[in-house]
Amino acid sequence: MYAPYPENMMESIKKVEATRAERMATEPRRLTADEKDALLNEFHPDRKPDAFAEIKIGPNKGQKAPLELAKMLHSTSRILNEKIDLSKIDYDVDVLVIGGGGAGSSCAIEAHNAGANVMIVTKLRIGDANTMMAEGGIQAADKENDSPVQHYLDCFGGGHFDAKPELVKRLVMEAPDAIKWLNELGVEFDKSEDGRMVTTHGGGTSRKRMHAAKDYSGAEIMRTIRDEVLNLGIPVVEFTSVVELIKDDKGQVAGAVLLNMETGDFAVARAKTVVIATGGAGRMHYQGFPTSNHYGATADGLVLGYRAGASLRNQDSIQYHPTGAIYPSQILGALVTEKVRSVGAQLVNVNGEAYIHPLETRDVNASGVIRECKEGRGVEVPGGAQGVWLDTPMIEILGGEGTIEKRIPAMFRMYMNYGIDMRKVPIVIYPTLHYQNGGLEIDGDGFTSIPNLLVAGEAAGGIHGTNRLMGNSLLDVIVFGRNAGKQAAKKYKSVTLGNMNLDHVQSYDAELVKAGCKTDEVSPLLLPKYARHER
Repeated sequence: MYAPYPENMMESIKKVEATRAERMATEPRRLTADEKDALLNEFHPDRKPDAFAEIKIGPNKGQKAPLELAKMLHSTSRILNEKIDLSKIDYDVDVLVIGGGGAGSSCAIEAHNAGANVMIVTKLRIGDANTMMAEGGIQAADKENDSPVQHYLDCFGGGHFDAKPELVKRLVMEAPDAIKWLNELGVEFDKSEDGRMVTTHGGGTSRKRMHAAKDYSGAEIMRTIRDEVLNLGIPVVEFTSVVELIKDDKGQVAGAVLLNMETGDFAVARAKTVVIATGGAGRMHYQGFPTSNHYGATADGLVLGYRAGASLRNQDSIQYHPTGAIYPSQILGALVTEKVRSVGAQLVNVNGEAYIHPLETRDVNASGVIRECKEGRGVEVPGGAQGVWLDTPMIEILGGEGTIEKRIPAMFRMYMNYGIDMRKVPIVIYPTLHYQNGGLEIDGDGFTSIPNLLVAGEAAGGIHGTNRLMGNSLLDVIVFGRNAGKQAAKKYKSVTLGNMNLDHVQSYDAELVKAGCKTDEVSPLLLPKYARHER
């Protein structure tokens, strides 16, 4: 008998198999609004009061943030006691883009095409970003039975009506053009024989508007736009972190202090406009959760912008993707794309019960998984942790033999590496820290409250409210990345910089002392605490 799991897990699989025919005949019902609220209030990690702390200083003083983020906001600048010579300009550009992921690269392409002298600085390599790790797809209402209005309703409702309407409007209205732009750049989207793009449902969507490239959509998009950056000859300074923004005596952003991650040397970049595109915060491991995020996702942009005076929005909202790998331990926290559910797999507990609709929104499904485990209906894996089954053999039964290899080949390969054939047995999952719903607040054009400072991508707050729908992150980085590039290239022409200074660093430290919350910690974090070496 094929038995890739320990005995207790194989016994549970017998129950999953025994109920499969009945479950396929009767799909789990959707929860009511009241049922969703009750589930979220009791089990979602964002609803745990002791996981948050009050922000003591700055624009969001009195509001709450995750303990780990609050610690960074209350920490000392890395350059507080360093001698930074601002008269020595190492880089002088019109547009400085901080971050080399999807948002930063899209931004740089559009700024370059608009005639700006633009440079990307990134602490790892260009493309080392959450964009590369996104799998399921990118939303856009570009089919006959759909519209941006319908997309708007899905997004705004799915985010609990907490998003900024002007940002949601831009996201959905510019989505079809984003797909067209990517397609023309060379992204290999899934298409039918007649050339039409194949689209599927995602959690919380009322139409099939998910465009994908198998289940490595983010990697394919990042590959394409990274190549475009390099082909255009846009300068990219790699293995270099921004450790502080520079302002001038007019209160404008005027550049950034850079840290060479290999040598420890500082450099100064002067810029008329600056775009923060630093991505997410998964490697902060809020509440001890594993993460699907890349190694450099440590909320740097939020700390940099906040210390310079920009406000945060929804900083207390985190997305825990309901289906992260929990077994085998070698892939703990790795993303199991929502597409697995959109093509037919159900969430099933240890007793073989499909306890929830597989395409409820991510926060609801994550809460459902946590509930099943806490109430004793989870599947125990070696080591004592628990998860629930994702009944992947259903995909082949519903879609025909070969569907898994055709539609989700990366997932198939990942599990086969450990001897688990997801065509024959279900896989076991648990929520993984996936996305930073909140970030630095922006207006409809991507600008913060600090003159000439923009934000794009996951570091921006207000686009998704307090829950993001599948496929809107890849869309977000393209729409708002491109927009930031256009706006920055337009704005720099009217900017005259004054005398550069780092006065805000000293002022922030004085506030920390006055509030009695200064610690020995320094920020931004740059790399997770378990990095082999940290300067």
